[in-house]
Amino acid sequence: MLYIDEEKIEDLLADAKGTPAHKIDAVLNKAGSLKRLALDETAALLTVEDPRIIEKIFKAAAYVKNEIYGNRIVLFAPLYISNYCANRCVYCAFQSGNPEVKRKHLTADEIRAQTEWLLKRGHKRVLIVAGESGVPGKSAIDYYIEAVEAVYSARVGPHYIKRVNINCAPLSVEEFKRLKASHIGTYQLFQETYHEATYRKCHLKGPKSDPDNRLSAVDRAFTAGIDDVGIGPLYGLYDYSFETLAMMMHIEHLEKKFNVGPHTISVPRIEPAAGSEFSLNPPYKVADEDFKKLIAVIRLSVPYTGMILTTRETAEMRDEVINLGISQISAESKTSPGGYSDNEKWGGQFTTSDRRSLEEMIAMLIRKGHIPSFCAACYRRDRTGEKFMGLAKPGLIKGMCSVNALVTFKEYLDDFATPKLKEEGYGLIGKEVPKLDARSKEQVKKLFAAVDAGLRDEYV
Repeated sequence: MLYIDEEKIEDLLADAKGTPAHKIDAVLNKAGSLKRLALDETAALLTVEDPRIIEKIFKAAAYVKNEIYGNRIVLFAPLYISNYCANRCVYCAFQSGNPEVKRKHLTADEIRAQTEWLLKRGHKRVLIVAGESGVPGKSAIDYYIEAVEAVYSARVGPHYIKRVNINCAPLSVEEFKRLKASHIGTYQLFQETYHEATYRKCHLKGPKSDPDNRLSAVDRAFTAGIDDVGIGPLYGLYDYSFETLAMMMHIEHLEKKFNVGPHTISVPRIEPAAGSEFSLNPPYKVADEDFKKLIAVIRLSVPYTGMILTTRETAEMRDEVINLGISQISAESKTSPGGYSDNEKWGGQFTTSDRRSLEEMIAMLIRKGHIPSFCAACYRRDRTGEKFMGLAKPGLIKGMCSVNALVTFKEYLDDFATPKLKEEGYGLIGKEVPKLDARSKEQVKKLFAAVDAGLRDEYV
């Protein structure tokens, strides 16, 4: 597989087993200075089995996350627009030929209606998701652009979606240029597995059966000018340590070629999917303790990168691992086209475990002392790609994120929260504002006044 040296990965993991505690401490000290870890250092952390040392890894990850991003957590919702797919992936309900899934693609009007449903709940950030297939009468790229435009055009009073990210099929450079021109935020594409033999066993038919085309699609996106990309494996297809280290190898390639790594990394585990026996008992099922460890190791290995946790995980797991490095979470997700208004009568991609509403998620974050954020300022201020990394790597993005998170949180409380939640939210704001530096306090004061005056979507 392109860029992925499987033999080197296996050798690094074998050599790392039994790394002395003092060397692990040295790696954690390096991570604590917000420096990227080398492959052998990541391998050393992945092979740790001593619970006492794992606890050190957890504490280091929490520290690094706070130093880079502060205590804010960005919230978003996926918006599935089509479950038509030309691929046959053994773990996915959308696979072609699956009789248990009713197929549906949303029209532009239906996409707008779904977006309005989300806006009424308070959402401001959307991830469009589509099966890898076109729709009748349209090419895939034309459909994606139509969907992006439909989401951005939706309005509920003063509310609209601030940022549209998209998870869709690999495209050509020219198609990626068109996608960028539609003003997407992040382009997200999961390799699923970086182990070639496993990849070919799990992807039996369709354009996705070519692992190199999928891997090189991220390069094509960068070449087309999309400098915010999201990547990640699907944990459970192959050994989690291999997948994590292979992803780091992929990131090293991106950093070397484009001088920037991924904007986000996602950490999905396989969940049961209709019509997929494979998904019920994945061959490399990741235990909860290993899952927590790999999240912390990723945070330490690429400290500048946002980490996403979806509703695949249980509420209990999500509440726990937020402290290990997660910076973005989805809320009240539906995984079928039209799922927000029709109770998912069309086939969903997989089973979700955490079904709490956006309000319930915000209440949980408040209790844990996290600032719920709906911010999209970096994208609008052209703080993307290298510019974002230049602020994130030394921890300079934290102040801007904190200000904008507080402002978007106040907007949510004023416009959508119940009286009880509003009281709790303002209590958190009252604790957070005094922690800001003098300049940030002045910015917050000015922006809060604008919100009180009826303005929305103000940011620094």
